[in-house]
Amino acid sequence: MIRYAKGFYMSLGMFCAIPLPFHIWDEKLTAIMVASFPLVGLVIGLLWWLVTAAVIFLNLPLLLTAAILAFAPFIIAGFIHLDGYMDTSDALLSYRDLEGRLRILKDPNVGAFAVIMTVILLTLQFTAMHSVAEYSRYLGLIPAITVVSRCCSAFSIFALRHHRESNYTPLLAQNIGASHKLFIVFVACGAIIFSALYAGVSGIITVAAVVLGYSLAMRKAFKGFNGVSGDLLGYALVIGEVCGLITLAIINGR
Repeated sequence: MIRYAKGFYMSLGMFCAIPLPFHIWDEKLTAIMVASFPLVGLVIGLLWWLVTAAVIFLNLPLLLTAAILAFAPFIIAGFIHLDGYMDTSDALLSYRDLEGRLRILKDPNVGAFAVIMTVILLTLQFTAMHSVAEYSRYLGLIPAITVVSRCCSAFSIFALRHHRESNYTPLLAQNIGASHKLFIVFVACGAIIFSALYAGVSGIITVAAVVLGYSLAMRKAFKGFNGVSGDLLGYALVIGEVCGLITLAIINGR
């Protein structure tokens, strides 16, 4: 039990901006760390939901509410996934050869394509959260979105080939066993069942949109780099979540 708690703590410390009292790192626990992705997603989703409930309760101006809610998940996660989204977008849209894309992916400078795609992403996220805040229906699906997106990330690490210059994903994928994969399946099924019980068909459609958006984004990124890396995981996760939010906004508006 202590090993699992340490693995979750490691995952929380790396993928969430919540201040923690001390730092833990043990390479033998990286598989547990990856299996804990959905639990980190649950923490982030619950905090996002609490922020949503608070700003709606305070009856802040709708545009301000939408702006706060659009940026909340990035702030809570420490912008780590948004960084991967920007780097991957910049490299993919360069339409260079593989070596050129990898060079751009590692470049610390921000390119024009990264800025353009981030503006598009934030515009979509802002407008989606505007609708969610305006109608205030099915807010409980917010944690389900963040849990399912991170289940997809864990499966990507477990199942996909890592590109040759990635040191990050091979490290996380070591010592993976059937129990880790079964745990991700269990949590994913739990999130889907919760969504169905909470919002019926609307809940299932919302989490399905997350999975579809993530899968399409990862497919494009994987083909573009001939393997998966940490930046690509962030890219697909951000796109998957915004697809879920857009779907939730459409459902709210009906």
